[in-house]
Amino acid sequence: MGILAWLVLGLFAGAIAKILLPGRDPGGLIGTTFIGIAGAFLGGWGSAHFLDRPITTDFYDTATWLSAIAGSLALLIAYRILFGHSRSRR
Repeated sequence: MGILAWLVLGLFAGAIAKILLPGRDPGGLIGTTFIGIAGAFLGGWGSAHFLDRPITTDFYDTATWLSAIAGSLALLIAYRILFGHSRSRR
């Protein structure tokens, strides 16, 4: 997969992570999108290095999607823990 495909995958993975983990995020929509893209890269890297599952060239591989969503969820949770209370609540 090329970089553009990982960006699209990250965008969708971030949206799915946001649906699975609803609530108010400190970064809003743009921050969640960047977290999703970074999570897709992190999930793909983690899958290739720790689970011994090589990154495939197929965009519709289920394991690639699950690792991207898992990476996005992990980054979204970490982001909420680190920066969730940095601004006042209304």
